[in-house]
Amino acid sequence: MMEFSKEDEGSNPMIPPRVEYYEIRVRGHLDSQWSAWFDELAVTPLENGETLISGPILDQAALHGILIKVRNLSLPLLSVVRVEPGAE
Repeated sequence: MMEFSKEDEGSNPMIPPRVEYYEIRVRGHLDSQWSAWFDELAVTPLENGETLISGPILDQAALHGILIKVRNLSLPLLSVVRVEPGAE
């Protein structure tokens, strides 16, 4: 059996990448029905006219895919923040 260290994470194709959690804020309101289109991420309209898109994203390619969807909707991107799971 092969052993891998923490340093091998992400660089070895035999080790699944660590899922990261992100909060993406955009200007404008989207309702929760958009969740399916955003790969089942939580879509939460905020009282200040922004929308929070949040949840686990597998890797950088998946993150870029979400950002492309934001761009395609012409939503102004306000922030992209990696957060610890369960952080509020």
